[in-house]
Amino acid sequence: MNILVLNCGSSSVKYKLIEIKANKVLAEGGIEKIGLPDAFIKFKSDGKKIQQDLDISDHTGAIKAILDNLTSKQYGCIKSFDEIDAVGHRVVHGGEKFNKSMLINQEVIDMIKECYGIAPLHNPVNMAGINAITAILPQVPQVAVFDTAFHQTMPPKAYMYALPYKYYIIDHVRRYGFHGTSHRYVTQRVCQYLGVNKEEKKIITCHIGNGGSITAVYHGRSIDTTMGLTPTEGLMMGTRCGDVDPGALLYLMEKHHLNSRGMLEITNKLSGILGITGISPDMREVNAAAAEGDDRAQLGLDMYEHRITKYIGAFAAEMNGVDIIVFTGGVGEHQANLRANVCRTLGYMGVEIDDKVNDANNGDEEVISTERSRVKVVVIPTDEEYMIAKDTEAIVEGREP
Repeated sequence: MNILVLNCGSSSVKYKLIEIKANKVLAEGGIEKIGLPDAFIKFKSDGKKIQQDLDISDHTGAIKAILDNLTSKQYGCIKSFDEIDAVGHRVVHGGEKFNKSMLINQEVIDMIKECYGIAPLHNPVNMAGINAITAILPQVPQVAVFDTAFHQTMPPKAYMYALPYKYYIIDHVRRYGFHGTSHRYVTQRVCQYLGVNKEEKKIITCHIGNGGSITAVYHGRSIDTTMGLTPTEGLMMGTRCGDVDPGALLYLMEKHHLNSRGMLEITNKLSGILGITGISPDMREVNAAAAEGDDRAQLGLDMYEHRITKYIGAFAAEMNGVDIIVFTGGVGEHQANLRANVCRTLGYMGVEIDDKVNDANNGDEEVISTERSRVKVVVIPTDEEYMIAKDTEAIVEGREP
């Protein structure tokens, strides 16, 4: 079964075509700057990275360009669209309506649209991808895999905000959490890798990247996570502020005459590592600047690591201990110094890093803690697309994902 996985952003579409039975990636790439004059597609062919300019105005045109590329004589890996058996979509927000992946029908579409109000930046563009496939490949089954679904096992004490209760009842304001597909994948994969039963372990999964979140997984179920109603809450991220006193936001709005849209721009696109360092949201550039003595770059790194350490400690307390800590995501997988700095502050829990193994690891599946460590610390590269493809396969075949 060939499954096309799509992840639609506001001006981009990432894709991966997976032959799921063989666990083989047939093609992958993405289109960026949709609707702009400098739009382009990038993909791999025979091990080479290729980029081509495109003239596309919307997501339907972008997905048509992806399908044409997959079937082209020069770069294609399939002969016709008929070789695509199903399409799996990343859908960011499922609210309280979805606790698992779903076969897309009109009822599911209506419920995705009901979540527009709490995910205005994400769900409409996710729907654009669904609509595009419906228009181009109307007979192909589609599955929605929700970022929020894994976290629907959180208890009310973890997901409720201490706001007037009516706002939960009327407006559904609560913690939902995100990156659920990644947290679910690395939870399953680390237990397979270590040969242990996830239903017997306390695991803290750290998805650290330009966007980041940490989840407490107790016996295979998410019981708490750092992101909230939106992906802005929790960790300090590339351009998102993470936790901040709401009073500070109100103060700035009044003093600088900002409206809600202006504050949304500040908290989501101008804050985080970029806002503190003034350099870049890219941790590689910030690390380089810190190494050259830039004080603000070092402050940004210290703050970034502090938030991660703080939440690991909080979630360990919440679960009355931790057996496994997982690092994943672009930064978590590739930045050895961050892993080491975070774990050195966790010695009171019995965490002990093998510096030689950790320093040599650049994104490989590996235990980076010592044999003496009471907590296993493991690097597990995430694979959200594989998780989406597996869910899609199961649902199309009539099985539970």
